[in-house]
Amino acid sequence: MTGAGFILAINLFVAGLLAASFMAVAAYDPRRQSARWLALGYLVGMANFLLEFAIATFGPSVLLVLSAYGAFLAALALFNVGIAKKYSVPTPWLTLGVVFVLSMLACYATQGMSRQSFARMLIYQSPYFVMQAIAVGIVARARMRSSLDNLLMALLACSSLQFLSKAFLFQAFGGTGASPDRYLSTNYALFSQSMGTIFAMAIALMLLVMLVRDVLADANMRSETDSLSSLLNRGGFEARAAYVLQHAALSGMPASLVISDLDHFKVINDTYGHGAGDLVIVAFARFLRSATADHHVAGRIGGEEFAILMPGTNLVAARLFAEGARTAFSAITVEGIPPARRVTASFGVAELATGETILDLMARADKALYIAKNSGRDCVKIAPRPDRHRADGPGAAISLA
Repeated sequence: MTGAGFILAINLFVAGLLAASFMAVAAYDPRRQSARWLALGYLVGMANFLLEFAIATFGPSVLLVLSAYGAFLAALALFNVGIAKKYSVPTPWLTLGVVFVLSMLACYATQGMSRQSFARMLIYQSPYFVMQAIAVGIVARARMRSSLDNLLMALLACSSLQFLSKAFLFQAFGGTGASPDRYLSTNYALFSQSMGTIFAMAIALMLLVMLVRDVLADANMRSETDSLSSLLNRGGFEARAAYVLQHAALSGMPASLVISDLDHFKVINDTYGHGAGDLVIVAFARFLRSATADHHVAGRIGGEEFAILMPGTNLVAARLFAEGARTAFSAITVEGIPPARRVTASFGVAELATGETILDLMARADKALYIAKNSGRDCVKIAPRPDRHRADGPGAAISLA
């Protein structure tokens, strides 16, 4: 076996491993459409390598040459679909289809040209360059890109340029052989296959890392998310809030916590059914998402109890937010509940004091909420800053109303 043939065999094996890896990601998380398309792309790429071996073994034919060329081109097109799915960018189906058809026609037209012709090699390699450049454009259109995404885009750009460079370098390596079946015995084939392997491996491994990272991030988010309200659950809220409070303390920003509890929730469940109770929770969670800012941390921390951490907000502003939320929510009609039946909530508010943890802050806000519930409900109570000289007594929360 020639050196180029050995590299081609490695490419075939690696493509199979990568296809299996992407299929494993897709099987673990079926929502990852990108992984399925990428796996399909590498499977089709394996067909290209097998066809190259067939040409070297059985001799050239126009059908085999066109099939090998089309397989690799199709693999690049499927790869682009996977990239588009990953970055939630509309798939350029028309562009991919037009490039594929025109490229196949161009490849057919080069069959009668000299294999040592620069024009032939430029026509032959340009479609690969265009297909890989389309991937660069897809990543560039992504709404948000991290440094890893930018690195992937740079790798894709270099990969596309290496296809184009072959038209200028192939003669320096002795050409592509007198006929397609002699291709694998040339130094150019060794160079071409090696360069393709380097870029394909780098791009594929980076994509695998990014997909696995996304899967793990989603799994972690799901473990911290309440399935009914789609807000953070108690564990997720406490973890996220602790991080936000640490940042607030380091930057000297104020931070306040609002804890709310739906009034007479058991009565709602008993009167209208648990389905109606679930709809009330969903409605309140939806209301909180619309009322809070992006930098706020909101969670469902109990059955009908919710918490909103507001970094950069002092006690007065947090209390005004709670009063506005109380008034606005009580005016909302909730599905499953008669319009005449108002659904209300009680609120407790506390501002972060020096040295407090999230659990300390939650305990004080919860005491304020407890007094709100015992004061007729549908009201807001605020907790004073903790007294370091004595424990909080029955008057730990007050109202400014």
